[in-house]
Amino acid sequence: MYIEDISPIIFEAGPIAIRWYGLMFAVSVLTGFYYLRKNGLKHGFNEDILFSLFILVVVFLIIGARAVFVAVNWPYFMENSHLIIRIDQGGLAFHGGLLGGILSSWIYCRVKNLNWWILADLAVPGVALGIALIRIANIFNQEILGREAAVFFFERHPAQIYGTLIGIALLLFHNYLVRHRELKPGYLFWSFVLGYTLLRGLIEETFRDNPLVAWNYVSEAWGAGFFTTVHLFTPPIIVLCLLMLRQINRNPEPEQKI
Repeated sequence: MYIEDISPIIFEAGPIAIRWYGLMFAVSVLTGFYYLRKNGLKHGFNEDILFSLFILVVVFLIIGARAVFVAVNWPYFMENSHLIIRIDQGGLAFHGGLLGGILSSWIYCRVKNLNWWILADLAVPGVALGIALIRIANIFNQEILGREAAVFFFERHPAQIYGTLIGIALLLFHNYLVRHRELKPGYLFWSFVLGYTLLRGLIEETFRDNPLVAWNYVSEAWGAGFFTTVHLFTPPIIVLCLLMLRQINRNPEPEQKI
């Protein structure tokens, strides 16, 4: 979705500028921590432990997400190195953030003898909400644009809206599973990763105007393109998720560590 003359800045006060991207990120982070704390306490986790874990994950999520985004767009950042740390202007890769969050939280849980699987499940609502809100912020930044399509009434696919709807759909599905299914720890998290990987690969990434790295096929009528970097990483991530879900279902439920 492209809106002419839209501003990424909400308001400015001297040298300080409040941006939509930063606001949406902050709202998702705070909401995620509220849910993690509220339900983590019900599982018997210590509040200080939850807060320390959350701060650690957020830091490494940002580092991982930015590192992958910069790596994928290295020719641009090589000429604009001063923009590498400007995350307030957008540019966070989901898969990098996922990797950073998983590794940092897993190591922390190992050191503190905590049940990583339960905590991973509790992180899902915050991540799903973050996906939905960040894609809205992408509209104000005029990024994550969709491909032009000839057969629709709009000029180009509203890729940001697709991403927002994916986040909302996964959040609703997560809430349904929580209320209507008895699932082993870890199942909610890997189901979420599987769902996001499938929906992004099939919908958002197909109609998003990203550079193609293989096959280089674009349907000008439908505005669909294959294959992007995310397309190529989608199958192995799906296999990993299916293996993790299978392992969770086959193993007896682990004892809860707090």
